[in-house]
Order: sequence, then C-alpha cells, then structure tokens
Amino acid sequence: MRHDPASAAVIIMLRSIKMYGMAQAVTDLTEQGAPAFDTAVPILSQLLKAELAEREVRSIAYHMSTAEQKPATRRRKSRPFRGGEK
Repeated sequence: MRHDPASAAVIIMLRSIKMYGMAQAVTDLTEQGAPAFDTAVPILSQLLKAELAEREVRSIAYHMSTAEQKPATRRRKSRPFRGGEK
C-alpha cells in the first residue's frame, strides 16, 4: 500500500462531503497504484475544492434568503419580571 498525501487529502475531502463510495474508490485506486489515477489526483483535488466552495456559497445564500423572510423584531427596553407578586 502506498501513502500519497494528495490522495489522502482527496479522501478526506470526499468524506467531508459525505461521498463515502467515492472515497472508497479513491482508496482502492491508490492501493492499486494506477498511473492514470496518479495523474488525475490534482484535477480531482481542484474539482473537490470547487465543489466545497460552491456548497459554501449555496449555504450562505440559503441563510441570507431565510433571514430576509423573517420579520425584523423591535428591541424593547427590558423590564423586570413581576410575576405573581401581591
């Protein structure tokens, strides 16, 4: 079994976005030592970085749209709680 830091980074990124099957496939290809896969690792890494960035942008856009839908509440001066005193 070979240890390639670039392949390990790809596996970590795949697992972080819950692509466990792809992570297992990358693990298998790394163990096989396929030369075609070795040349594809930098491209795969760039694609995964772009996917992570796109997911982050979509998440921010979603949170911004839900924030726009919520009505703005006015802040009132806090009053001490006076419950049940007679």
